Amino acid sequence: MTTNSEWLEKDRKQLHPVYHPKSHANALVIERGEGVWLYTADGQKILDGMAGLWNVNAGYGNEELAKVAYEQMKTLAFTSNFSGMTNLPSIQLADKLAGFAYDGLNATMFTSGGSEANDTAFKTARYFWKRKGQPTKYKVIARKGSYHGVTLAATFATGLEKYQTMFGPKVDGFIHIPAPNPYRFEGSLDPGESVGQAASRALEEAIRREGVDTVAAFIAEPIMGVGGVIVPPADYFPLVRAICDKYGILFIADEVITGFGRTGEWFALKHWGVKPDILSFAKAITSGYAQLGGIQISDEIRETMESAPESEAYMHGYTYSGHAMACAVGLKNLEIMERENYPQRAQTLGKRLLDGLKSLTEFPFVGDVRGLGLVCGVEIVSDKSAKTADPAMTMRIFKAAQERGLRSRPLGNTLAFSPPLMINEDEVDEIVKRLGAAMESVM
Repeated sequence: MTTNSEWLEKDRKQLHPVYHPKSHANALVIERGEGVWLYTADGQKILDGMAGLWNVNAGYGNEELAKVAYEQMKTLAFTSNFSGMTNLPSIQLADKLAGFAYDGLNATMFTSGGSEANDTAFKTARYFWKRKGQPTKYKVIARKGSYHGVTLAATFATGLEKYQTMFGPKVDGFIHIPAPNPYRFEGSLDPGESVGQAASRALEEAIRREGVDTVAAFIAEPIMGVGGVIVPPADYFPLVRAICDKYGILFIADEVITGFGRTGEWFALKHWGVKPDILSFAKAITSGYAQLGGIQISDEIRETMESAPESEAYMHGYTYSGHAMACAVGLKNLEIMERENYPQRAQTLGKRLLDGLKSLTEFPFVGDVRGLGLVCGVEIVSDKSAKTADPAMTMRIFKAAQERGLRSRPLGNTLAFSPPLMINEDEVDEIVKRLGAAMESVM
């Protein structure tokens, strides 16, 4: 029988995402999963407070998803979905998604994941403006602290320098402005101005500074994930939408994390009554059971594609765009999420989780605790009044929690929680209990 250490020795032959040997020295070797629980090769049982990478909404070991993948693979696992050929599952899923997220977003371009989806969004924005006779509109404005993926363009759309340091020179055309972080805003505040107003003002100033004739799009996560689980002020996105409309800028919503019920709405911008021109999705579309992502586009963008001469055709797509098995899994996953009313579960259980995490502010190193639906963040600080970040203590607590069978994700000085949406009340309480025990152990 192969031991845990032997598995790790074999594992060292491959390279992992976001990789350094030190960060992978004591890796968990996951053997199986069931519901919200992961089981390692050396016998640990771990409550996965991150749903994999924000995405395993239906939980581990879901037999319905496994069966539909098996049945579709027996029938047709894959065929080209390039122009001139299609398959039934991709037709059915695209039809289901038409208008599902936001009214007016009826056309879908499938990809294999979120990074590809955002790259596709950038290319689509450029394509749109070229077709409109404005080829100088190519720049994309993003936010500091944002995360949009690790393909080359998405890397430099991302507003976290550590992802860019070793991959320069920078890709031209990406501009970053302050994020609407109510707890730690990095921009300037005019007298009487809210953080939402200041952050949206930064967008307008950037458009004017760069020149409206050069800016194609603005991209934003409704809730910033890797940047620290930042929930924006209520006035921010309505102001952003108005600015994009005023200057003729496409608004790209990166809902790779927030889509499909995570925040208590099917898609997060609904919290603020706003809809985008382009929507990027991935992750929870299949609950992680198959690789699938995509973008949805406005009817106006679709019309520019449909009316193009052959010399200006939309020459874009991937081998696995519209993968038959992945689309079949996505369709079944949507059925499960609707049947189990996952957005309502996220609302109810998210409040329970957030209230529980807020009870931990009794610890001297717990600063801001925030969240929306079943995505929450706990900031760790060395000084509450000064809001001084403490990444070292964050890592100590993360490790202590993992030793106690709880998986979170350390993001700078924030511990993130985004458990499967099928989690129950007792398991939510277990997250709080185990995190509290971990915090107690490092006092």
